[in-house]
This record gives sequence, C-alpha cells and structure tokens, in this order.
Amino acid sequence: MKQIEQQAPSAYLQIIKESKKIGFNQFCDYKTGFFLKGLAAAKQSGRFLELGTGTGASASWILEGMDETSTLITVDIDPAVHAVAKQMLGHDTRITFHCEEGSAFIQTMTETFDFIFADTWPGKFDLLDKTLEQLNVGGFYVIHDVLPHEKLPEEYRIKAPTLVQALRNRKDMTITEMDWSTGVLLAIKTAE
Repeated sequence: MKQIEQQAPSAYLQIIKESKKIGFNQFCDYKTGFFLKGLAAAKQSGRFLELGTGTGASASWILEGMDETSTLITVDIDPAVHAVAKQMLGHDTRITFHCEEGSAFIQTMTETFDFIFADTWPGKFDLLDKTLEQLNVGGFYVIHDVLPHEKLPEEYRIKAPTLVQALRNRKDMTITEMDWSTGVLLAIKTAE
C-alpha cells in the first residue's frame, strides 16, 4: 500500500486527511484514481468536466493526468466540501470551481467536453441525455458506483442497473464496464 500511496498525487493524500476531519468519506479509491489519471493523459489539450467535486479527490487524479494546456471545470452544490477542494487544488490555474446545483449547471451548459466524470446524481441519473450532448465525439464519459454495495443509498442501488442498461442501449456510445472497485463504466462517444 505504501508504494501505491507514493504514486498518488500529493494533493490526494492531503484531501483524504481533510475529508476524514470533516466526516466526508465519499472519495474515489486508488484504482479509480489511477484510471482517471490514465484517461486524462489520453486527452491532450482537453476540456474536462467533473460533476460532483466533493473534496477534490477525483479532481486531483484528473489534474495529475492532464497536460498543461487542458482545463477542468468541477461542480458541486455543497460549499463545505467544495471549500476543501478549493483549498487543496485552487492554486492550479487549469481548474475552475462552480459551487452550484449540478442540474442547473447542466441545463445552462453550452460548451463541449472531451472528458466528463459524472460523480453525482445530475449528469448520471438526471439529465443524462443533455450531459452526453455536451460530450465531443471521441470523448470519455466516466461513472463509478454502478455495482451494488452497502455504502450506497438504496435508491442509488436501484437506479444504477437501469442507468447501465440505458448506456448499453445507446447507438452513439461504446461501453466498457469494469467490475472492480465500486463498478466503473467508461463510455466513449462514437457518433453525434
């Protein structure tokens, strides 16, 4: 585990400590983080969107993989957790923080993205079609928490299989499902 920790972004380790101090335990694990970092590295000069900043754990991995010309917009409604993310990551000029309700942000979104990590209800269970409209062809749409586990609320566990099936049925996406961690799904947009 020590070697894995040494490969994690330094901000990630501090974010985990700060998250625990405020009782926030909804942050991505190492496997998901390494995956996000690798995907981010594949999108040179990319435009990234994270829906559900939390305390910034996932964003730290995404930033670690991004090149210097890429940008990340991250959105969360909770000012307490958002403040931790801003404190830990706000020095990085590639990231822009929006503290607002995800659905409102999505409904007014006009720009397109090369990578969307939907880590909250909006963009995943709500407004999926609108979110995917903003994804460029060849872009990555990533979600996790799609396998049932006890940490997830029951409503989430009920909706996740329906969401996965909806993504499988889309003709404009190629889906890769991974049954590790909490269940990770990568969808690549193949057509408009």
